[in-house]
Amino acid sequence: MANISKANVPQFSVDVYQNEYLPEGGREVNAIVTVTAAGGGTIGAAVAAPHLYAPGQGPSAAVAIMVDCSGSMDYPPTKMRNARDATAAAVDTLRDGVHFAVIGGTHVAKEVYPGGGRLAVADATTRAQAKQALRKLSAGGGTAIGTWLRLADRLLSSADVTIRHGILLTDGRNEHESAEDLKAALDACAGRFTCDARGVGTDWEVKEVTGIASALLGSADIVADPAALAADFTRMMEKAMGKEVADVALRLWTPVGTTIKFVKQVAPTVEELTDRRTEAGPRAGDYPTGSWGDESRDYHVCVEVPAAHIGQEMLAARVSLVVPEGARGGGGARNLGAQGLVRAVWTDDMAASTSINPQVAHYTGQAELAQAIQQGLDLRKAGDFDGATAKLGRAVQLASASGNADTAKLLAKVVDVVDAATGTVRLKTKVEDADEMTLETRSTKTVRVKK
Repeated sequence: MANISKANVPQFSVDVYQNEYLPEGGREVNAIVTVTAAGGGTIGAAVAAPHLYAPGQGPSAAVAIMVDCSGSMDYPPTKMRNARDATAAAVDTLRDGVHFAVIGGTHVAKEVYPGGGRLAVADATTRAQAKQALRKLSAGGGTAIGTWLRLADRLLSSADVTIRHGILLTDGRNEHESAEDLKAALDACAGRFTCDARGVGTDWEVKEVTGIASALLGSADIVADPAALAADFTRMMEKAMGKEVADVALRLWTPVGTTIKFVKQVAPTVEELTDRRTEAGPRAGDYPTGSWGDESRDYHVCVEVPAAHIGQEMLAARVSLVVPEGARGGGGARNLGAQGLVRAVWTDDMAASTSINPQVAHYTGQAELAQAIQQGLDLRKAGDFDGATAKLGRAVQLASASGNADTAKLLAKVVDVVDAATGTVRLKTKVEDADEMTLETRSTKTVRVKK
């Protein structure tokens, strides 16, 4: 067996891309903040050989897999079988020493394995036992996803671990609890564990699944063909096994008179963070980013500064990365040792003050692209075909201009593209449900700017 040394904590770095020059009276400062975590040492080995880690090697983790077992999972019968196979594949990907549980979800949440309100610890024996228990899963009952999430939270919180993560699969709408009950469950679970959500087939509600993933800082996607579930679950679990630092927050400090207009993640997906701020001392606030492995993400920060005269300059914001100790019941924060500065300089050089930074321009377009797709699809469903054509045409234009080829391909299944450069399109008269849902689910995926 290979000898794998204890994982190193990844090193974080922050790079700021902006045009700091403002005209006289100018007040809005935009910056793209690139956060990179590298050198953790567990990603490649965890993915290539997840069982080579002994307990205590690599980050401690707990995972809860929530499988929809409602009656609709029996239509067609292969759907339930594919869900069992996918969960078994995810269990096989667990690293030795990881705590885990499997939950069966209907209008109530049931412990499938190990039971008794506890978590199992992954090894050859428990993986085999879990897969044996999966064979008993059958479809029947309703759908109340909030109950699944609350049970996952109770189980995950019982383990003294660094990383807590959920994987949730559903094939239908959350019909057996109110939207308020689901929101209350998400509010209760936010910050306690991250969660990837998947919709299988085409009878589920996109905004429910993407809303779960957004609230719990995970990914969302469609698996239109149930036969593809096992490969998707394996990839999700590999990524979860590669996480090394949990509860990372982007901390923004701003001087007196400066206000934060918005903070949003813009790569690899668009995610609004502005309203998730928690205060972190005088003029500082934390914005949650979830768990990290070896990866890089981009954030768009927009601040409003006091008006100033030509020749003046100021620090508009200081960006750092922290792990708030309050996330696990303490106080203060652990600084991850990386920071970047957002500056404002007032100039009478018109060329300097009107130039738009390429990174800012690119991600402003990517955020508009995501919004145009969502608005266009909503208008199409509402029967406003002229409005839908205009919005989806604008989306085609933005996808083409930014080189977002994946989104362009998805759009081409919903509209006939006459001229991508001008955004001239015609709505298709017949669109497959899977194609429309895939476009909506993946509308927030972005491409990174070419630096």
